Amino acid sequence: MEIAQVTDQPAFQVRGLTKTYGSGAGEVQALRGVDLDIARGEIIVLLGPSGSGKSTLLNILGGLDRASAGSVLFGGRDLTLASDADLTHYRRKSVGFIFQFFNLMPSLTARENVELITEIADRSIAATDALSLVGLRDRMDHFPAQLSGGQQQRVAVARAIAKRPDVLFCDEPTGSLDSASGVQVIEAIVNVSREIGSTTLIVTHNAVVAGIADRIVRFSNGAVADVRENRERCAPAALAW
Repeated sequence: MEIAQVTDQPAFQVRGLTKTYGSGAGEVQALRGVDLDIARGEIIVLLGPSGSGKSTLLNILGGLDRASAGSVLFGGRDLTLASDADLTHYRRKSVGFIFQFFNLMPSLTARENVELITEIADRSIAATDALSLVGLRDRMDHFPAQLSGGQQQRVAVARAIAKRPDVLFCDEPTGSLDSASGVQVIEAIVNVSREIGSTTLIVTHNAVVAGIADRIVRFSNGAVADVRENRERCAPAALAW
């Protein structure tokens, strides 16, 4: 099954999404019938306490995990019915991931870390251009150990967007950073999302980050508790925590 987007549909249509781990007395229901539409090019911040289901949703939308029930339409195709090979193709072609920990190869320079993606992508951005988008053109020949935590995370952002992903998933991207570095990373994510037109979901415990979102989705106990449109978005540089 070729998973491709259709231009007149939302990026994602989520209906009745359920995820259960374990069984019997040890059963944990991580998602409880989640319904959510996500527009193309939208930046959404997912807020909620640990265990509320937001990272589980991100993993299912990103093709890293499978739902127990419900459907996830991406460009009209149901990811819950996709084979493992189809999901691999989807992740490789359409998805960029940014995690809390940078996951850079320590023996490779910033440019070489990004080139790991550009060498396998069909429509990639040159590594130098991707690093320029996150403000690191002058650091491209530095190794991770020669970069600050915020700079390493920006390399991870450059790596994620180098293949021009349709969707960008960020799971606690500022969780291990100080405020100043975190603001720089959020600024890089917002700027590159707008530049390449990706649909972007950011999972965070930090409610301040919600200021940059088009919409804020709050999770509680495995369900969507509230969805709010952000009518007064602020610039990432104005964030402080």
